[in-house]
Amino acid sequence: MRNEELTNLVAPAIVDMGLECLGVEYSPSHGNSLVRVYIDRADAPVTVDDCEAVSRQVSALFDVNDPIVGRYTLEVSSPGLDRPLYTPEQFARFVGEDAKIELNLPLNGRRRFQGPILAVQGEIITVEQDGAAVNIPHGNVHKAKLVPRFDEPKKPGKGGKVEKGKK
Repeated sequence: MRNEELTNLVAPAIVDMGLECLGVEYSPSHGNSLVRVYIDRADAPVTVDDCEAVSRQVSALFDVNDPIVGRYTLEVSSPGLDRPLYTPEQFARFVGEDAKIELNLPLNGRRRFQGPILAVQGEIITVEQDGAAVNIPHGNVHKAKLVPRFDEPKKPGKGGKVEKGKK
């Protein structure tokens, strides 16, 4: 079963719980497959209790619908700082942020792009790569995630002067 089909199966139940299903990643394997479900909440951080409740709900759905052949491990997670991006709407929420995008088929001789998301129009995601705007059809995106930016820490001794108190 494809990631989109699994997402369509579990998303309505997750929405009913007051959460958002960002997407599902299915990694088949001969011994033990992995199904990872990413959830989010608009008004508050995702808690361990949220993940546990969604895990129980998704397990029940999988028991009834049996979408995975063989053994699998189910993981439910918040998106984290390097949040995966699955839909054009999710890309649009993060215009201006840096993203790492891996394509199914090469575009301009490349399969990997990293840079700020400039715009999203319909199914076309525009990112900056090497100073130029590149239009990527969403259907060609294999995997995408945000790249967190961290401020560089100040080096010791490079701050402002500190005056010592007078006695």
